[in-house]
Amino acid sequence: MRVVISIGGSVLAPNLDPERVKAHASVVEALAREGCEIGAVVGGGGVARDYIGAARELGANEVQLDQIGIDVTRINARLLIAALGSQADPKVAYDYEAAGDAIRRGDISVMGGVTPGQTTDAVAAALAEYVDADLLVYATSVDGVFSADPKEDPDATKFDEMTAAELVDVIGGIEMNAGSSAPVDLLAAKLIERAKMRTIVIDGTDPERIKPAVLHGEHTGTDIVPQGGDEPTYWAE
Repeated sequence: MRVVISIGGSVLAPNLDPERVKAHASVVEALAREGCEIGAVVGGGGVARDYIGAARELGANEVQLDQIGIDVTRINARLLIAALGSQADPKVAYDYEAAGDAIRRGDISVMGGVTPGQTTDAVAAALAEYVDADLLVYATSVDGVFSADPKEDPDATKFDEMTAAELVDVIGGIEMNAGSSAPVDLLAAKLIERAKMRTIVIDGTDPERIKPAVLHGEHTGTDIVPQGGDEPTYWAE
């Protein structure tokens, strides 16, 4: 089973707590011991936003701001690699080819951002498509996909299951509201739809939720299911 796990920077290291990074690494290692081939994509979180905010005040343009954000995601990726030890490729993968090569030779590959204008949400979806992953997991600070931003709308409804096309529609509506926060961005949703990629969006603030979600499909988040897709055989075993 080949899995790509997207870990938000605010989920991995909100306060640069080494124990939290170790906890995420422990789950990734446990999945690898179960026979999973794993690519991880790490976001920038609050640290990236702080640097971007400071650079914006200093007059940096949007591409420069994106490059700063990418640099921070790659530092976060190095934190996870350090916690994973010898099971991981010691180099942060800077492109999909490098990540794919590492995964195919049996290493855990860790990426951050890739190019300006693209979030790590989209990087994870593109990596999953590139390596023909069986499953894409978004470990976020929100437990699933909602009809609206639950932080802004107390009446927002959570979806237990949806198609990728429905995901695109919902995320598009949320992103049109200035300041709202979607669990994945619109480009990622469109890549998931294109690739017909089975995807899970879960609350990853407790890393222990990730393992049963990957191995057995047991979680309280949202399943994004390809239209006409069968239940995965590895969840039935």
